Amino acid sequence: MHSDPAPSEITAVVRVRVVPWFLLFAGWFVAACTAVAILSLRSEPLDVSGWKAFQASVNEAGPVIQLLILGIYLSLACTFIPLNTSWIISVAAIAPGVTGEFFTTVLAVAAVGAFASTLGNLNDYHVFSLMLRSQRIAKIRASHTYQRAERWFATSPFGILMFFNVVPIPVDVSRPLAVSHGYPRISFAAANFLGRFLRYLVIASVTYLFKEKGWMVTVGLLALATVMVLAKGASHWRKRAKAA
Repeated sequence: MHSDPAPSEITAVVRVRVVPWFLLFAGWFVAACTAVAILSLRSEPLDVSGWKAFQASVNEAGPVIQLLILGIYLSLACTFIPLNTSWIISVAAIAPGVTGEFFTTVLAVAAVGAFASTLGNLNDYHVFSLMLRSQRIAKIRASHTYQRAERWFATSPFGILMFFNVVPIPVDVSRPLAVSHGYPRISFAAANFLGRFLRYLVIASVTYLFKEKGWMVTVGLLALATVMVLAKGASHWRKRAKAA
């Protein structure tokens, strides 16, 4: 089990070495793209003449190529490159999926997707760590609203990070808050991986079972969960405001 640090143990701003991380990410990206190129040349080259032709050639490619492309795309998705993530999970999981079997397809898609999304979120972590060193950002952090958000995050960092990765809320405030609190990268990565794994597991499972209509069912379920959580949160804040 992961234990969250107490608020008194959390530092003001996380200090991390940014350049080594982005060199590591660049290494992953180049290696993954190279592997896709080599594997596709050994079988049948991917058709890059157009988007539809590319999709068709990927659908006919082997599972390793499909999973690598999934990983490449999701590792680029972050706050500063706002790519939609759910659609590609659904595409990869539509029966017969990447393996031709339900359990292996769902597990492979969820695991690769969670790993790649964690890389993308770690990009955010390092970019935010640079931004939060700015004097302009420091003024924002000194505001009453931001300080209240920091105190809220400090109550359960791991759980809050997981929540924002499970439920597809458009604006993810947990990442900059994690950085401003000096939340450890390993714990940050673990919360992101587990949250995304659960989200992608649901999307992949429902899509495989309902095929092309699976993404609509998934979006409906996730939207319902989001509304319920936000409604509960709003009710909680109203009670606190009345009590104050």
